[in-house]
Amino acid sequence: MERFFRRFIDFVEWWATFLLLLMVVVVCLGVFFRYVLDASLAWYDEFASYLLVWLTFYGAVSASYHRRHIGFETFIARLMPVTRKKLEIVAEFLVLGFQAVLLYYGWLLTHKMGDETAISLVWVRMGWVYSVLPISGGLMLLISGQRLLHLVGGKEQRKGAEAPWSGSSSE
Repeated sequence: MERFFRRFIDFVEWWATFLLLLMVVVVCLGVFFRYVLDASLAWYDEFASYLLVWLTFYGAVSASYHRRHIGFETFIARLMPVTRKKLEIVAEFLVLGFQAVLLYYGWLLTHKMGDETAISLVWVRMGWVYSVLPISGGLMLLISGQRLLHLVGGKEQRKGAEAPWSGSSSE
């Protein structure tokens, strides 16, 4: 199961990479049309914004899996192991609560806005745009649920493959 989940996260990371590349292409295309051809594209800014939102949320799924979100590692590392574990369980429950809210209200928003269309891209349904909320919320909920099971079950998972992150993008 862990192997399947890891491959699925790899797919999400490739999807996020594709979204980033697509956003770069769209923005470069918009700049080219505006400054070289002197003919602005009406849709590129809106489309690039949607891509940025999707990239952010799918990147958050990857960051959640790798435990790269903001935390208090220095404070937590100084605690006794029993206290640390209890605090990590409480924190994971709080994160689960947020992700459940993201999933639930993202689902409601997706259904409510499903038939609306984008302003400059009338073929783009806003339900497609907002679908990233329940999808990423659900994926992060699964990640946190799995992490919580490991914490309660005694299998302690260290952040980011057992090593603290230096902040370098080359890791």
